[in-house]
Amino acid sequence: MNRRLSELFSLQELSYILSGSLQLDHIVEQVVRYAMRFLDAKGALVALAADGERTAGRRSLSVAAAEGTLGPLRGGTIGPDDPGLIARSITSERVELVRNSGGEQTRLVAGLDVASAAAVPLRAHGVLVGTLVIADPRGGSFAPEDLRLLSTVATHAAVVIANARFFEMVQHAKEQWETAFDALSEGIGVVDEHGSIRRANRALAAMLGSPIPSVIGLDLGAALLGGESPALIDLLAAARGGERAQPLVLRAAPLGRALRVNAARIPGPEQQHSVVVLVEDVTDQQQMEAQLIQSEKLAAVGQLVSGVAHELNNPLTSIAGLTEFLLEQKELAVKDRDHLRVIHEQAERAGRIVRNLLTFARKGPTEQARVDLNDVVQRTLLLMDYDLKLKDITIEKSLARIPDVLGDRHALQQVALNLLNNAAQAVADNVPQQPRVIHVSTWFDDRVRLRVADSGPGIPDAVLPHLFTPFFTTKEPGQGTGLGLSITYSIVEAHGGRITVQRPSAEGAGTTGAAFLVDLPAAPADAPRRQTPVPEAPPAGPVAKRTILLVDDDPAVRRMVQALFGREGHTVEVARNPQHALDLARTRPYDLILVDAQAMTRDHLFVEHLVESVPRLKDRILVATGDVRASTDEALAHLGLRYVRKPFNLRDLRDEAARVWAATTLS
Repeated sequence: MNRRLSELFSLQELSYILSGSLQLDHIVEQVVRYAMRFLDAKGALVALAADGERTAGRRSLSVAAAEGTLGPLRGGTIGPDDPGLIARSITSERVELVRNSGGEQTRLVAGLDVASAAAVPLRAHGVLVGTLVIADPRGGSFAPEDLRLLSTVATHAAVVIANARFFEMVQHAKEQWETAFDALSEGIGVVDEHGSIRRANRALAAMLGSPIPSVIGLDLGAALLGGESPALIDLLAAARGGERAQPLVLRAAPLGRALRVNAARIPGPEQQHSVVVLVEDVTDQQQMEAQLIQSEKLAAVGQLVSGVAHELNNPLTSIAGLTEFLLEQKELAVKDRDHLRVIHEQAERAGRIVRNLLTFARKGPTEQARVDLNDVVQRTLLLMDYDLKLKDITIEKSLARIPDVLGDRHALQQVALNLLNNAAQAVADNVPQQPRVIHVSTWFDDRVRLRVADSGPGIPDAVLPHLFTPFFTTKEPGQGTGLGLSITYSIVEAHGGRITVQRPSAEGAGTTGAAFLVDLPAAPADAPRRQTPVPEAPPAGPVAKRTILLVDDDPAVRRMVQALFGREGHTVEVARNPQHALDLARTRPYDLILVDAQAMTRDHLFVEHLVESVPRLKDRILVATGDVRASTDEALAHLGLRYVRKPFNLRDLRDEAARVWAATTLS
């Protein structure tokens, strides 16, 4: 009776100890220690079943705790094919008992034998969790009451061990979930029925600029948007009702970012009013999408304006050329001369617009050479110096030491000129009390940066989406074509760069009304330097009478060329078509062959066919082209031909013709 009372008290003590902890290591150690004490055994162990593959229905065991003579087995692994009692016991539904009989030893595990042993499989909730093994009890054998006690200990231990393992699994899953929760780059928060943040990950806290504890309890709308947002309230309400609402894209004014917000209900009746909210920063994505849309717009408009500009070149060439030709007449009345001068000026203006259109339509820089962007800025400011002083505009420069960029110097100068002109126009209307300041800065981090900021009134929100759209302008009629920023965008993009608009911050904005930031890749170390060609001077002195062949299908251009050269005593013959021109070139001597670059013969450019058919005339050919594409320049350079751009003025045409004649005379 005393022994049974002692066992009951010991079982109660064991139950109390086991129920006080969910640490698996502590539990199995206590089970082994008390089992040895109950049975006064020389050794005991608990081996836990592994969650690996099975062999013939058996699993590997890991010895989690061992005392006494079985202590050396602690931390070891027992394979499913081990012949000993321990491995066998996990397939049994009851106590496996091996008594000492005739002095034979009992094999517990390969390499370890004992006089007698008992093994009890540990099962809880229908799941095998391991086995409890007792070796060499007092008296060398197990009494029936010992086996009952061992079964009682094993039953209780199995439940506690199973619970501890389940707790470990839940704890591990919780740690994994929390790690993933905090590792996500998107902001995630749990929001209660009042819209307050009850849980937040690191990304959401970083987005709000506060540590996680400071974020808890904040109103989501106020924290993200600076105030109440009906759209966000509707999204959270729809999520609480179990609806699949469309994500919102909101402008977060306090953060200066664009955010995509999505929400979903958290399952469970006790949390039916809580939702999980996903917040993504899509500012960069929106900028990239806007740039892609802008590039597609520019590509489509570029194809259109390239064709339109080419069609305008010929009439503009005729108008400008013939008015210039008439202005050279001495017998004109003053009033007529004034009218012609207006016509000529307007033709020149239209010609500049056409050149802008063609520049806009280009897909890449005409040359690839090292360009010092600081030098481009300095020379552009020098070019504008007089006009800036006239308008009382102050230039503040902050030009850092930067590497060269690779590209077209003239195109990059046009970028600087367009940005500075825009800034000058923005500050020109400032009231006297407001300073007229343009700040120009350059620096280098991973890219070469150029920033042009002004103290003007800034850019209205309604204008921002259309800023780089071709032909969009806020200027008065006749003051701008709306192509400046579109051309700038195209040039920067063609150089592998980006141009963005920066808005002034709420505080510390200084004098900045608006700012344009251009970033360009640095030139590679092996990029060539541009060799500045020495321009040829046209020959001076009287010119001998020449014979000219004109190949152009526009009657007005033909009339202008004939009038120009005919007045100077030259003979101009006009070919009816490219084939006629080819026949004439083969049979008659010409001092100059003026060819429209677009003239075609079969499927090839006429000028290419002419050079191939009559190579001796190559030095006498002058090409008139209205195309500014890099491929056209390369084709003409490959052929080694001189060219003049449409719409041209008389001086340019005369000078180029004179250079052709001078070269052929020397040869």
